[in-house]
Amino acid sequence: MSTASHASDSAGQASGKPASSGEPAAGQKQTAGAYDVRTVISGLIGFYGIVLTVVGIVDNSESDRAKTGDVNANLWAGIVMIVVALAFALWLKLRPVVVDPAALEKQAGEGTSDGSDQATP
Repeated sequence: MSTASHASDSAGQASGKPASSGEPAAGQKQTAGAYDVRTVISGLIGFYGIVLTVVGIVDNSESDRAKTGDVNANLWAGIVMIVVALAFALWLKLRPVVVDPAALEKQAGEGTSDGSDQATP
């Protein structure tokens, strides 16, 4: 065990908090985290929003503005996409999907819906 991880374990024990073992504590809720679809949606919309905002700032020609009625469409679309991505991220933070470990255990014990996991005589 490395010194840094040993120091953090002993610091956690000294403060009265149990050391993290990868399992959630008894009263702690486990969330979907990166497996939540809102994480992916937020990341993609945010990335495209940043790209469009940069393109709107850097590549803003008169001919492009004439096509859109003297509006910098890339810039405004990029800003709106960034705001939507931030709204998704805020939604993800405020209302995370809680995973029930007991339900997952029960579902894992049920097998497949078509019965292909059953032994054939």
